[in-house]
Amino acid sequence: MSAALADDLLSTLSDSQKQLVQQLNSEECGQSHLFADWPGMSPQDRTAVATQLEALDGAYGNGGLAGYVKNAVKLLENSRKGVNPLDGWEPQVPEGAAFEIGTDKYKATEAKGLEELGSIGFVLVAGGLGERLGYNGIKLELPTELATETCYLNYYIHYILSIQKKYGKDGCKLPLCIMVSNDTRAGTEALLKANNNFGMEEGQISIVQQGSGVPALLDNAAKFSMDETTKMVITKPHGHGDIHELLYTSGVAKTWYSEKGIKWLCFFQDTNGLAFHTLPLMLGVSKELDLVMNSLAVPRKAKQAIGGIAKLTKQGSDEVKTVNVEYNQLDPLLRGSGFPDGDVNDKETGFSPFPGNINQLLFQLKAYSDVLERTKGIMPEFVNPKYKDEAKTIFKKPARLECMMQDFPTVLSGDDAKKVGFTSISSDMCFSPVKNATSDGVGLQQKGTAPGVAATGEADQYGAFKAIMRSIGCQVEDAAEETHEGIKAVLSPQVVLKPDFVTCPAEYSEVFPSPDKVKISSKSSLVVSGPGSVVIESLDLDGALVIECPEGETVTVKDLTVKNDGWVREAADAGSPEYIRMRGYRFVKKETAKFGPGGLT
Repeated sequence: MSAALADDLLSTLSDSQKQLVQQLNSEECGQSHLFADWPGMSPQDRTAVATQLEALDGAYGNGGLAGYVKNAVKLLENSRKGVNPLDGWEPQVPEGAAFEIGTDKYKATEAKGLEELGSIGFVLVAGGLGERLGYNGIKLELPTELATETCYLNYYIHYILSIQKKYGKDGCKLPLCIMVSNDTRAGTEALLKANNNFGMEEGQISIVQQGSGVPALLDNAAKFSMDETTKMVITKPHGHGDIHELLYTSGVAKTWYSEKGIKWLCFFQDTNGLAFHTLPLMLGVSKELDLVMNSLAVPRKAKQAIGGIAKLTKQGSDEVKTVNVEYNQLDPLLRGSGFPDGDVNDKETGFSPFPGNINQLLFQLKAYSDVLERTKGIMPEFVNPKYKDEAKTIFKKPARLECMMQDFPTVLSGDDAKKVGFTSISSDMCFSPVKNATSDGVGLQQKGTAPGVAATGEADQYGAFKAIMRSIGCQVEDAAEETHEGIKAVLSPQVVLKPDFVTCPAEYSEVFPSPDKVKISSKSSLVVSGPGSVVIESLDLDGALVIECPEGETVTVKDLTVKNDGWVREAADAGSPEYIRMRGYRFVKKETAKFGPGGLT
């Protein structure tokens, strides 16, 4: 039995810290090892440890650190016993819809979504640094592409402001909430300040911060890992599921619904430049199917290493949940539920009927806010320890409890639990995250997996614009694949259509009224931006062209032929900035034609 710590060891602590330390030192919590060296420590060092513990206790909303220990012991025991959390659930294909760009079905659904676009709020999950990419800064300041070097945060805000201007109702300012961490808060705030919020008004952006993580766990008794030098608890990230709790505790979700007239909530991540092309489509699906939660998804090959979205029904009841099921769980779940072949491709489509989850989510805000009031935004947790021994008593490395934002359907109840579905479209239209270092991406690409590096993220951004233009009949050639630092990508032509020019596929026919008269060669570069009105009636481009139109002006491009030396790529050198070196190339802009209200210059 753990003895209470002597009063003299606690003399410099606050009353709340004393109570917490004694609680953790108790046999019930089992953390007495944290205080074993306290007699030889200075009062300042003991206070530092207590202050950290108090912060961790306050940040964990599911019962503080005592609750964390209790929850961890239960989940670790289930893991040791091999308990399957999906036992007793029968899988079915969830409700949703799959689309191809340019089809009548796409256009009709997108049109319904456009009616809702002016009443949406945005939640950006951005707690990570760019260290994994070989970048010493926040990922939001990385350029989405090198043609314009627009950073991700600028691009996202530019998009939001553009739909606010085009589709906003009654002067409504579309809000943005950014979830940051201890690592990214200062950098995010500095980036916003240096750029005057990229045009957003004061109060239009909310920032919520994750805690410093949760204690790392050494064993099945949930013993906290400790730094032997500082005697501080070692922490690990709790996961992006924290966003729901933060939207509750900050009051953001409730305020947006009750005071700002926001009806929908879009969650997106920090380095996916394709995040918004399909947003009106998602809104249309949610409206048609009356979905409380709608996941943007991509076609998924059977057994592909990406979670599949599945509708699960509890055996012997009408309890339903539509959730992401990890790929290594989906096949055995199907085999044990009357599907002897497990996770297999549909013969007609060539893909699994269970679409792949990419963690871009759309919520009905009223229903979402109501659930937060009931649950306080607490998400279910899981633990994934790696064991050294067959008895499953020794960890290879410390574990921790985690939570994921896509598990929100597990806390829905009643009819709401049945109103969860998906919108599926090919990944080249919606998903190309930049998350891996180039060296790691090479190996992934060799295995046939998307590398997720800066070069492919850039190439896919150009590719999405080109695909939408082709879908309406524009003639856009593609150059051959290039290889930079071992990464293969199609980087030409570069097409960048700014959000104040076009925000979604529905607008392309308006700005390209005669698409068969628009031709872009494989060596070209085209950048078009407003905020004035731009219409491209006929264009033959074989080089570089930048079209800009100031507010209140109109630009019409007609019978324009441009042929020049354009922009080329050269290998990056050792003195190049990090965002250049991580790609392995830089742009040399040899010759650029510019077109504006005064014509061609």
